This record gives sequence, C-alpha cells and structure tokens, in this order.
Amino acid sequence: MGSARAVLNIKFNQDQGCFSCAMESGLRIYNVDPLVEKAHFDFELMGSVSHCEMLLRTNIIAIVSGGSRPKFADNTLLLFDDATKKFVLELTFSSPIKAVRLRKDKLAVALLTHIHVFSFPSPTQRLFSLETKENPLGLCEISPLASAEKQILIFPGHKPGSVQIVDLCSTEMATSSAPVCIPAHKNELACIALNQQGTRIATASAKGTLIRVWDSVSKNLLVELRRGSDQATVYCINFSRDSDFLCCSSDKGTVHIFAIKDTNLNRRLTLPNLGIVLGNYGESQWALANFTVPPECACVCAFAPNSSVIAICLDGTFHKYVFSADGNCNREAFDVFLDVCDDDNNLQ
Repeated sequence: MGSARAVLNIKFNQDQGCFSCAMESGLRIYNVDPLVEKAHFDFELMGSVSHCEMLLRTNIIAIVSGGSRPKFADNTLLLFDDATKKFVLELTFSSPIKAVRLRKDKLAVALLTHIHVFSFPSPTQRLFSLETKENPLGLCEISPLASAEKQILIFPGHKPGSVQIVDLCSTEMATSSAPVCIPAHKNELACIALNQQGTRIATASAKGTLIRVWDSVSKNLLVELRRGSDQATVYCINFSRDSDFLCCSSDKGTVHIFAIKDTNLNRRLTLPNLGIVLGNYGESQWALANFTVPPECACVCAFAPNSSVIAICLDGTFHKYVFSADGNCNREAFDVFLDVCDDDNNLQ
C-alpha cells in the first residue's frame, strides 16, 4: 500500500452507522452496512488529515490536519460543509489539537492540557474551558444524543486512572461545584467510552487487562470485564446502541464482545472437571465472544444491526462478525474498504 493511501485515523460517527477515514491523501467517509463510500475529499482540498469528526449523518465534518503533507496547522479546527463544498468555520488554538467531539448543540476540542467547549452551530461561542492533566491521547467523550438522559463530558481526571465528569446542562460553569471524579484504575487511562444515553462510562487503563463499566449518575462500578491477562494497548471501546453489550479492540489483534446487561452470558474461568474458581482472577468475567483481525494493526470496533460487530483496521480491511448469546461468532463479511468506490458523492 503506497504512502498516499496510508490511513492515519479511523473514527465511527455517533450512531456507529458511518466511519471517517483520515488519510495522507485526504479524507473518505463510508457507510457501514452496507459498506459504501459516501464521500471522497482529495488531497488538493484537505491535504493530509489526522483527525475527523462527523456530526451524525449530516453534511458537517470537523477536520484537523496532520500527517506528512498538512495543508493547515495542527492547532486549527476546520468545519467543512459537504452541501456547499466549503469550509465554513475555522478555530485556532494555542497548541495542537488532540481530539474533537461534536453533538448537535456542542463542540468540544481537547488539547494537551485543556478542553474547550463551544456552543454549536450558530453562534459558535466558547462556553467554558477546563484545565486537565496532560492528555496526549486526547481522551474526551461527549454524550452524543440531544435526547440523552445525561448530557455529560468525560475526560481523564488529575489523579492517575480517574475519570472526570462534567454536566453540560450546568449553566453557570464558572461557578460550578467541585469536579466529580470516578477513581477508575490505578494506572493511567488508555481508553474511555460513553453509551448513547450518557448513563454508562467504560474505562481501560494503560495496563489494558480490565475494562470497567460505571454508572455515570451514581458513580458505582457496574461490572468488571477481563480483556485478557497480558498487558495490551486498548484502541477502542464501544457500547451497543441499547447498552446491552460492549466491544473492545487492542493491539493483540482480538476484538472482544461482552454482555453488560445479562452478565451471566459472559464466560467465567474454572479449572476443567474440578469446577474450582481461581480467586479474583477466576471470578473475572471473560468475553462472551471474540474474533481476530490482523495482529498489531490498530483497529476500531462498533456494533451494527442484528447482533453484528464491525472492525475497521488501519491496513484498510473491514471485518463483520455476527455473534450469538451462546458465544458463537462467525464472519459475515470481509472487504478492503479503500478499494470500495463512490456510491454517490454526498453524505445525505
């Protein structure tokens, strides 16, 4: 694969029905099911792109330049309107942008030590800024649905392994109460996720062996899930739309699927024939099902309809597996998404 086709970043949109592919050669947007290229923005327009955030299935896309041939500075956020084929907003910050999150009424931008939240789309005005600990991964999530029970922003707290929660409905941010934190892990956070409703938070630490799911209201631990026993880099965690299941991917090349509503579906480790549970380690909940993708190739994963999970890898491969409550997991589709041609050239 030539460097022009090098993929720098892949991200699902908020309903997991589309994904963006930020590349050295521009930007592509795909529909997940069926797999169809919906938009193709070439290098002349966008240069190399390091981050892209879609706004659901609308014509608004946020991009940040990066890679080897950037057209814009890496501290500038650009909003592109696919309906008019024009850039409609430019925001410049004091340091490089690590992540961008959009919802229909808010825009959040994560820098190394700050997160800025803006009203959106018009007018786009800064509502407040939060000082954070160093956040090189740009860990930051915002509850995506306007109708969500909770409108919250989550990001790493100042204490290692903690998650800070900010209520976006709190109108007087400047006089808001003390930060609300969950002491999620002993080690630094490596990955965080929010469900569609804003009621569940999932966390993984740099150790990468455990994923913990928390109630965003009570701050209680709901379930602890074991990805594996070896240290791993967790790339992605996603909830199913109904929050009954959770999937995660790591540098081990395995995508794990866990039940979080009916946790009895998850596997427990016991010694064969003896039924002896191996202490805390044995009592861990192991994945209900899993499947493998090319090892050591970063990928993101998400749920699609009819008990299926999609994994999309930086090597350009697309994997779709269907899982059942008894733990069976079968491949339903494989494709090289970079070879999939345009369907029609707009997002709607």
